Amino acid sequence: MIILTGPTLFNTLTYIGLTATTVINSLLVISTTPMLIILLNKLIYKNQTNLFQMLGVILSLIGVSYVITKGNYQNIFDSKFYSGDLFILLAVISWALYSIFLKKNETGVSGFSFLYLSFVFVILIGASMFSLVFRGFGGDEMIEHFLGTLPGGLYAALILVMIVIFLLGFFLDYIEIIFVIVPLVGPILIANGADPLWLGILISLNLQTSFLTPPFGFSLFFLRGVAPSSIKTRNMYRGVIPFIGIQVLAILIVGFYPEIATWLPNKMF
Repeated sequence: MIILTGPTLFNTLTYIGLTATTVINSLLVISTTPMLIILLNKLIYKNQTNLFQMLGVILSLIGVSYVITKGNYQNIFDSKFYSGDLFILLAVISWALYSIFLKKNETGVSGFSFLYLSFVFVILIGASMFSLVFRGFGGDEMIEHFLGTLPGGLYAALILVMIVIFLLGFFLDYIEIIFVIVPLVGPILIANGADPLWLGILISLNLQTSFLTPPFGFSLFFLRGVAPSSIKTRNMYRGVIPFIGIQVLAILIVGFYPEIATWLPNKMF
């Protein structure tokens, strides 16, 4: 029962908390999660705390606080607290306890399935917070100005965005790219004249390459799991190069001929 209760409780408390507090406050509370996990693990199971773990947690807290307060830590003490902060804190504590429970108890496939499902919601919540904070600091205006002043107009900006998404696919999962990067650059490209449907198809084709690009391509992991040991990982990396080239060619074709992506939907709707 606790396998299902943990992620459900965390997601519910986080959602309620975000509706009754500010993004800044919620980020400060959520940033304490690693420290709570270490402290609760020490209190409950009497485990020794690694000095490097504590140092990493403290540095991360200082870094998050510095970014949020723009270097003025006095703003933390001057900030106003809301009722939603309590729900966020309860969500963080529940997540810390749940993580410790999974680590110390064999829960099988079901437990980790719910855990990974919760990761998706955490990514969605974190991406929303990041976007709000990024816009609060004027990051969207900076990107809009940068892309708008590129020589070549819309196509130059589009090519740059496609290259960035392609490179991020080497290291990030497609979910993170969709929730973090696309909301930042998508509206700007559409405002500059890009067809939303055409842009969506181009980004989707680009994200498909993230399944093949090493070292974090999902397809490579799946293939490595079923391939015999005689097949080296580097041979798999070499083998996907032609398929990545085909996908890049498809992106170029759709980019130069937008009607391939827009003709059928325009006929239907």
